[in-house]
Amino acid sequence: MSTAASARDSHAPTTQRQDPKGGLAGVSNWIDERSGAAKGVRFLMKKVFPDHWSFMLGEVALYSFIILLITGTFLTFWFVPSMGHTTYNGSYVPLQGIQMSEAFASTLDISFDIRGGLLIRQLHHWAALLFVVSIMMHMFRVFFTGAFRKPREINWVIGTLLFMLAIIEGFMGYSLPDDLLSGTGIRAMQGFILSTPIVGTYISYGLFGGGFPGEMIIPRFYSLHILLIPAIMVALLAAHLILLVVHKHTQYPGPGRTDKNVVGFPLMPVYMAKAGGFFFIVFGITALISSLVGINAIWAYGPYEPTQVTAGSQPDWYMGFADGALRLLPGFLEFVALGHTWSMNIFPGSIALLPIFFGMIAIYPWIENWVTGDKREHHVLDRPRNAPTRTAIGMGFAVFYAVLMFAAGNDIMAIKLHMSINDITYLFRFLVIFGPIIAFWVTKRICLSLQRHDRDLVLHGRESGRIVRTPEGRFFEAHEEVDEFTRWRLVGYEAQAPSNIDTSGLEGKELKKAKRRNRWTNFYFRDRIAPVTPAELEAAHHHGDHDELEAAVLEDAKSDEFVGELHGGSEETGQR
Repeated sequence: MSTAASARDSHAPTTQRQDPKGGLAGVSNWIDERSGAAKGVRFLMKKVFPDHWSFMLGEVALYSFIILLITGTFLTFWFVPSMGHTTYNGSYVPLQGIQMSEAFASTLDISFDIRGGLLIRQLHHWAALLFVVSIMMHMFRVFFTGAFRKPREINWVIGTLLFMLAIIEGFMGYSLPDDLLSGTGIRAMQGFILSTPIVGTYISYGLFGGGFPGEMIIPRFYSLHILLIPAIMVALLAAHLILLVVHKHTQYPGPGRTDKNVVGFPLMPVYMAKAGGFFFIVFGITALISSLVGINAIWAYGPYEPTQVTAGSQPDWYMGFADGALRLLPGFLEFVALGHTWSMNIFPGSIALLPIFFGMIAIYPWIENWVTGDKREHHVLDRPRNAPTRTAIGMGFAVFYAVLMFAAGNDIMAIKLHMSINDITYLFRFLVIFGPIIAFWVTKRICLSLQRHDRDLVLHGRESGRIVRTPEGRFFEAHEEVDEFTRWRLVGYEAQAPSNIDTSGLEGKELKKAKRRNRWTNFYFRDRIAPVTPAELEAAHHHGDHDELEAAVLEDAKSDEFVGELHGGSEETGQR
């Protein structure tokens, strides 16, 4: 009997969880049962992100890229990537009957004959400018706060590649309309390629499909602009965001914030709602600028003609540094050797500058890691003032970039200011060498002064402007103590000192390598100001609580109206 019952029980249907009846819940459950995605989505939705305005710089870059993809897709419907000749018969009367390329004619049609076409064109161009500048500002934030340190070196390299690709993508984008301004830029690019030693001619013929201008450059730029480079950038952005989730987000120092936690809001619903709203803000502001401020009026330049050059032509601002470097190189650097002309007055500033420029940016995390000897993971950011050498290096780099960018306009400056272009060029040559050095020294002095101010603020409090007179006729200023949250921000950083390598027992190359590393470490840390220690803070409070003279003054001055310390006069001078 028991055996039969057991057999019946073994064949009895098991009770299963009822699936949700239709709707989003049913679809989600169906997908989860076949993909197991619920666990990953649940983890992602609970991911905590800190809240600080500077983190939005990266979001601006991401949202600008999304705008570029949307508007670029719209433009591909009507743009004709062809250098075939045609006669324009569109709505823009001044150019009717003019011979031009199909690329230029289709761009005019988008601007004047397609409903909303001009707005989308300008939205695409402004979003591209915003994309590049937001990447740059985001990288400055990452650099100055030390967010590139372990374990985020790979993400720093990805950001550097995105920055370089954005510049190349932008150049190809504004070259596509085949107008006189962009054609002048392409002609300059072809000259730069020809300056490449030995292989320059072959590269130019391969890229242009023969001599300049040929009929292949616009179709090839178009393929790279809408397919290859965007695909690489999407892949890099995806890798960047995945590593962001894996490593967890960095955060600024504050109470309760350590390298082992993140203080902020979960992705859902708080951060997602804020991010969604911020996307529409970025989109709306970009659309407003595009509606009110014209950009790249190609109809004013006309179609490209190899025999013509646009007066005062200059690239978009992000390519200005390469143009400026080209203008500052002296002409005597060109020479003939081994049967070849070596155009060192062109090649270093046009072709070699880009990989060297971004290569130095990409390898900086490893340079600092080697100098400091710091192998730990870092998730709490530095205040820029608390890393004075790094901040000074960043400002020196920024000045170097800015000088090259402004040097690209030396001809316009000479015309508008009624000055000699040679004098302006000599000035920029001086600034490109000594400007970064001056910026480094000034920035480091400012950072050290701010650190000293922070120490004084923690130890002695904030000046209140309240002057108290003692019975003996001495005057003191009452200082307010800073609150605990502010104090944490002022003292919550590491007092790193030079970690010199012991050179005893080392010989030959190892000894030279150790000495070199010790010199750089001392250079990096020798002027660093240590944060206030608990012992120093306790001593300062002990003095403030037990100084008899100040206690008497506080009592006479009705100290119940004010809680703090008094400073000034000979007593404070004696303390120091």
